[in-house]
Amino acid sequence: MAKGLRGFGDGFVSLLLPAYLLKLGFTPFQVGVIATTTLLGSGIMTLGVGLQAWRLHYRTWLLAATLLMAATGLGFALLTGFWPLMLIALVGTLNPSSGDVSVFLPLEQSLLSHIVADRRRTWVMARYSLVGTLLAAFGSLFAAVPAMAAARAGISTLAAIQAMFVLYALLAIAAAAVYRGLPRAEASAGPLPKVALHRSKKTVYTLAALFSLDAFGGGFVVQSLVALWLYQRFGLSLSVAGAIFFWTGVLTAFSYLVAARIARRIGLLRTMVFTHLPSSVCLILIPFMPQVGYAIALLFVRSALSQMDVPTRSSYVMAVVPPEERPAAASVTSVPRSLASAVSPVLAGWLLGLSPFGWAFVAGGVLKIVYDLLLLAMFHQVRPPEEQGPPAAPSRADT
Repeated sequence: MAKGLRGFGDGFVSLLLPAYLLKLGFTPFQVGVIATTTLLGSGIMTLGVGLQAWRLHYRTWLLAATLLMAATGLGFALLTGFWPLMLIALVGTLNPSSGDVSVFLPLEQSLLSHIVADRRRTWVMARYSLVGTLLAAFGSLFAAVPAMAAARAGISTLAAIQAMFVLYALLAIAAAAVYRGLPRAEASAGPLPKVALHRSKKTVYTLAALFSLDAFGGGFVVQSLVALWLYQRFGLSLSVAGAIFFWTGVLTAFSYLVAARIARRIGLLRTMVFTHLPSSVCLILIPFMPQVGYAIALLFVRSALSQMDVPTRSSYVMAVVPPEERPAAASVTSVPRSLASAVSPVLAGWLLGLSPFGWAFVAGGVLKIVYDLLLLAMFHQVRPPEEQGPPAAPSRADT
């Protein structure tokens, strides 16, 4: 439930953020800088929490993160200067992308991996991801509320967007209420390790480097900047963009369950690569489309494929490291993704300022294809425990 609440908030914030900043008078380059700063701050904080997770119960960390989320929403609602917003973006939890890149993610993934069996891990990760993404899709649709409120209630669009940031803070308080229901013993899921990485260090660092390349490519097409490109290239309104991202979010959400089924047949790694490659080709083709309908169609196809590696990647990382090293592994593989994806939005904003063509899509797609090929070449022999023996028959819980 907490994942869904956060996903709903991220869904409308990722679309409202560029519109809000543009209404404040910022340039596309400044929008990209703030998007980069949010991802950079998330990376630094996630690394710190992951390496120090053994000092406190998971519940304590999660509650502290919700307080930070509430402060972030209120800060963006009340402040309008570039540098104050930059500071809040650095230390806050704002998410300009369509995925979850926050301090919450490695904590929740580590907790889930402790309480489920190996053969059910991918299904649990898929359902966990589905809830967040599906609610984020509804959040994207909810991004049309400020425009509707401005038209019907006579308030300014700027004031309506600021009210949405207050709603983001209220969602954080609701998530905190959910986390408070976690018993301390369950939140820690047994003794927490007092070490970072030992046996799995080489594997985790290599995966982190590869995931960074993927995230760097993905940073060129974070949802906020895709919305900006649709506005610049085709003149699409915020409400239309919200509807588009609602359906892309729905496609993405249900693709997680499909990914879990495919992984049972061909394995986690092959599912990650063989679904990701065609989605990257779609990404490259989008700016070459002469009409908005074709571009949206490719966005839909990409959304149905590109995130199938989310639950499978999470499950794969948790599978190939010892249980006592999972919190650190989750953070170390997540943080470089955030840091790498923090660099590319500012480059994408610069490219959008130079030309409305969409060179960011091409750059992102090419980098993602390189990542897929390297991942398959380097890890095709590293198999998770559930794939090392004969495949287990599907159970009622897996369907």
